[in-house]
Amino acid sequence: MASTFTNLGVELMATGENAGTWGTKTNANLQLAEQLLGGFKIQTLNAAGSGANTTALAVEDGALTGAAQNRVIILGAVSPEAITGNKVVTFPLLTETFYFIKNSTSGAYTVQLKAVSGSGATVTFSTTDKGYKLLYLDGVATNTGVIEIPLATAGTVTETGTQTLTNKTLTSPKIGTSILDTNGNELALLTATSSAVNEFTIANGATGNAPRLSATGETNVDLDLLAKGTGHVTIRGDTNPGSIQLNCEQNSHGIKLTSPAHSANQSYELKFPTGNVTADRFLKVASVSGSGTTGIGQLSFSEVSGGTSWQSVQTSTPFTAVAGNGYFINTTSGAIEMDLPAGSIGDEISFIDYAGTFDTNALTIDQNGTEKILGSTDPLTVSVERAANTLVYTDGTQGWLLKNK
Repeated sequence: MASTFTNLGVELMATGENAGTWGTKTNANLQLAEQLLGGFKIQTLNAAGSGANTTALAVEDGALTGAAQNRVIILGAVSPEAITGNKVVTFPLLTETFYFIKNSTSGAYTVQLKAVSGSGATVTFSTTDKGYKLLYLDGVATNTGVIEIPLATAGTVTETGTQTLTNKTLTSPKIGTSILDTNGNELALLTATSSAVNEFTIANGATGNAPRLSATGETNVDLDLLAKGTGHVTIRGDTNPGSIQLNCEQNSHGIKLTSPAHSANQSYELKFPTGNVTADRFLKVASVSGSGTTGIGQLSFSEVSGGTSWQSVQTSTPFTAVAGNGYFINTTSGAIEMDLPAGSIGDEISFIDYAGTFDTNALTIDQNGTEKILGSTDPLTVSVERAANTLVYTDGTQGWLLKNK
């Protein structure tokens, strides 16, 4: 019965075979085992071949000449080897083992590592990767996969995909360490100022382009800035006062909220009111606490006032007036009674003799309930031609007073 060989070329001798040569065969196998465990091979890459310039790493049965029978393989040369195109390096099928592979080539070309046939996993040195890779070959029949086991530099941990770190201390990036983008340009820098303030600085990618913090994930994602405790989020100034710009949805224009300049020496605070926004209201400072440049202003919602809403000519009687309105009253056809609403301080109602007939057909102004007009509970009669005036409500003592005499 003839000898057989393992997938890595070790000779397995049959019973009764190789009489007188067992010592030689055994020593050869031991030498091969040593090479499999720690052998070192410099493999020059082919300049031409099938595909993208292919170099095959072979296994030689019972011999020390197979490149795939070394643990460490240097692809290229020590010098290193200059290549002028992308390269492919193949491994035998059915071989389950691992390798340390060094890409010792020069030139901006890739070096792909794969099985000699099949569509198993592959590993590729990028055009700029001239380092080491740790590979595992899974030995699947006709479709052996080449799988990379990530290596890390001293003191670091490199993981791919989602990882969970438990009770670990991440020491990088340290203060003063630049975070680089994929082109090697500085993207961000964590520094400490002379006053021991940690500062995270984001660099702009190109002249005129501001750095940006954005959210990804779902279709609509908020971006929150969270201060701690009683701390607050500050928009700092530099050569100009601090500003917040609120852009339109196309980011083509926006509005700015800007702090007063330094010479104004202002440091006040505005507190927004509670309650819901309604139409025709505005914000005003309702009260101020503190003094000097550290005052706190409490804002409140207030109704729009100061203008009269004039109505169309009034000819019916009686009618009820509305605070804030003005009335052109036409008494050509007869006297008219205007009933006042319940008054609140500052309410105003205006009237004008539209046709100049108050002296013939008077206007009677009647108060609401027990409220007063000019301090009296009697109605007010206006019988002066072309009379015009404004009633203003004061309080329960005087009631409605005339603005003009």
